[in-house]
Amino acid sequence: MRRVVSLFLPYLAIERLRRLDRHATLRPSRPALQLPVDDNLGACSVPRSSGWRPGARWARSEGQTVEQQIAALPAHAQPPMRELGRRSEAAEPPFRRPSPVPVVPAADPFAAYPDPPLALIGKVGRREEVVSACSAAKALGIHVGMAATHARALVSDLDFRPSEPEADTTLLDRLALFAVRRWTPIAAATPPDGLWLDLTGCAHLHGGEERFCRRLHAFCQRAGFTARVAIADTPGTAHAVARFGRPEVAIIPAGRTGEALAPLPIAALRLSGTALGAAKRFGFETVADLLPVARGPLARRLGLPAITRLDQALGAVAEPITPREDAEVPCVERRLLEPIGTAEAIAQVMEDLLKDLAIVLQGRGLGIRSLRLIGLRVDGTEQIVAVGTSRPTREVSHLLRLLKLRIERIDPGLGLEQFWLVAPHTEPLDAADLGAILAGDSQVRDPSRLVDVVAGRIGPEAVFRVAPVESHVPERAVTRSDPVALPGTWPKWQRPVRLFARPEPLFQVIALLPDQPPRRFEWRGRAYKVVAGDGPERIHGEWWRRDGEVWAVRDYYRVEEEQGGRYWVFRRGDGMESDTGDLSWWMHGVFA
Repeated sequence: MRRVVSLFLPYLAIERLRRLDRHATLRPSRPALQLPVDDNLGACSVPRSSGWRPGARWARSEGQTVEQQIAALPAHAQPPMRELGRRSEAAEPPFRRPSPVPVVPAADPFAAYPDPPLALIGKVGRREEVVSACSAAKALGIHVGMAATHARALVSDLDFRPSEPEADTTLLDRLALFAVRRWTPIAAATPPDGLWLDLTGCAHLHGGEERFCRRLHAFCQRAGFTARVAIADTPGTAHAVARFGRPEVAIIPAGRTGEALAPLPIAALRLSGTALGAAKRFGFETVADLLPVARGPLARRLGLPAITRLDQALGAVAEPITPREDAEVPCVERRLLEPIGTAEAIAQVMEDLLKDLAIVLQGRGLGIRSLRLIGLRVDGTEQIVAVGTSRPTREVSHLLRLLKLRIERIDPGLGLEQFWLVAPHTEPLDAADLGAILAGDSQVRDPSRLVDVVAGRIGPEAVFRVAPVESHVPERAVTRSDPVALPGTWPKWQRPVRLFARPEPLFQVIALLPDQPPRRFEWRGRAYKVVAGDGPERIHGEWWRRDGEVWAVRDYYRVEEEQGGRYWVFRRGDGMESDTGDLSWWMHGVFA
């Protein structure tokens, strides 16, 4: 089932400029209003002493206080208590400079936003409008679609910058290329603020859809972008939920596309301005309002493009994603004048494409490890066949032989009219040293061609080479490896040609304990009489793996039965201690 990821970057242009302008400082706060104070009061007959008040009968001296001066007067000259109580309080002169009042800085209205307000201005039609605004600018009343003159009049000191749609498109293209190389082979940009990722068949490589969404969201945060991620069955639904849904990461379960689309507004269907205006006139607000309406009347009201968008979001109409092509991947193309459908014609096109691709690879010094042939049929469908090589090569004859083995899997239909030959996996391939070859230094023959042909016929999983592994237990001492890789050094122990992956039990065994080989046994319903034997070869269990192998012992014997068959059998236990094994006999291999 198809699963599409929509990555929505709502502030792509804003955050791109912030990444380019990391050293921009916050807008300085406005200074507090300072009133001018005239220190030169001019000529005045009234002294500016802090102890004098107009109408008082005394003045404060430098040496004595007012109370001391009153006490020094005679009793009849002292003022009454009413006047004393009124005039004993010192008053500030009216012409004295007021003490500075501490200015408390006003709260910064942008403290909640780490970056200064920023808005981008672009030309829409014949006027300039706000095409993008950050969250701080939106808090000041700036919104997308507002006239630039209105925005400047509303907030005069807002940071206005011209929009750069070409730079935004370039950044989205780079992100799509990064997605193709790291996450999925099908990724495309959805200008001006998003990406589509086809996660079909790739989710398990990233730990599932939920873990992939978390990793993708964390990646965008580290890169400095605000992101919203949505996964759905169709690109239209993922696009709508990512932009008009509530959660930052939304995973729509398979088969519930309609439920996810129903509460979203009509604008989530990517309709034109004319269709949105018509939907508003007819009272359509959400996608749920469109679902019960018949397609015919709805097409007459909103237009056929609106119906197509709705069907694409619901999955009734296919919406293919044109992937971003990696320019570094070698690729050649061939367009035909007339469609072809025969095996001979397809083989000729393969040969021509391989010759063109060999020239490209030779210029880059690369060899092919995997090759993919894509044929476009007349009805628009694609036929894809792929081959692989065990070693990098660009030999046309060898690659053509591998591709011809896949011709029978191509269904030409009404005809194939276009072909692509892509090498998604390449490795460096240097020129061969002809001097060493002519001198006879290269004696080792390369089996890679034979391996490629056999793997092309019976499958790459069926061709392997047995390599040794450092282990005493025989079934753990071998492993499957690359058929063209050089094997390691084998130990000098004698081992059978055919070693069973799992030992098979023997029945009715007759043997003398503790160390004699068996004289008779039954295996696979047949009785065998032993005429010669050699052993035992004692192998202890690997105690570091599990507790059951701490005291485990195997005694191996090479035996030959009366008809000439040679077998490798073993007994569990040493024949003396019960902790070493249950004394059962097993068949583990057959000698040549």
